[in-house]
Amino acid sequence: MTKSSPSSSTSISGPSAQLRKLLDEPRCHIMPCAFDALSARMIQQTGFDIGFMTGFGVSASRIGQPDTGLISYGEMIDSGRNICAAAPQLPLIGDGDTGYGNALNVKRTVKGYAQAGFAGIMIEDQLAPKRCGHTKGKLVVERNEAISRIQAAVDARDEGADILIMARTDARHQHGLDEALERAAAFKEAGADILFVEAPHSLAELKEIAQAVPHKHMANMVEGGATPILDAKTLYEAGYNLAAYPLTLLSAAAKAMQSALTTLKNGGHPADLLLEFDDLKQVVGFDAYYEEEKPYSTSRELV
Repeated sequence: MTKSSPSSSTSISGPSAQLRKLLDEPRCHIMPCAFDALSARMIQQTGFDIGFMTGFGVSASRIGQPDTGLISYGEMIDSGRNICAAAPQLPLIGDGDTGYGNALNVKRTVKGYAQAGFAGIMIEDQLAPKRCGHTKGKLVVERNEAISRIQAAVDARDEGADILIMARTDARHQHGLDEALERAAAFKEAGADILFVEAPHSLAELKEIAQAVPHKHMANMVEGGATPILDAKTLYEAGYNLAAYPLTLLSAAAKAMQSALTTLKNGGHPADLLLEFDDLKQVVGFDAYYEEEKPYSTSRELV
């Protein structure tokens, strides 16, 4: 019998309850991925319903290194606290990688992400050190160990961590789609709230995944990756509730910075790439800060 996650004890207004309600809507939610507090704030400002903290992006922006297991749990959770605090109205799912160790490490990671303010956490079955799901060199642990990780995550949730569990498998790359489907079914049986089979190669494979294991599903839209980039309507009709865009904002920001730096290096000024100063201040939060400051203002003038 499939385990069901608790709902009666979850706060109606809490992040996980918000996420659960959104997942029940008859559509696929576009989910931009934040790599820092500012990008999370901008996702919320733009009016998206759900966001995601990308491990690829946090590793790149925080330590300037690739998503190859170099970043630590401590660094990820610290970034996660800032990201959640910057977008308090936005239910966010955090990349929990492999859980950073054995089953007890997984439980600690899940509880830590819930305390940081995340609505959900993704736990995957890669062999440490893990890899980005669309790059070379990734391997997965044995199926029983993979299930054990998800069971530990579910147990942490059921013991009081107010968070949804997304179970990810990367087995498609190493063992083929059949093994990935077996793992997804086992993760559902263990009580995972959302399933994520990484890197299917076609719309046909995406449909097969959702049909073989009916549940809440996420698709990963990686520009240049193995999975085709599809619109929300197509993904919903294929059986998907979430569509993550893990690299879109990071790639857009990196391209803009490269262009600005090249222009400056060549003696020019990249005015066409810049927000107006007033717009930048609004994005960062100066307007809201000044409004909140008014009741406490002194004779000092703000310039």
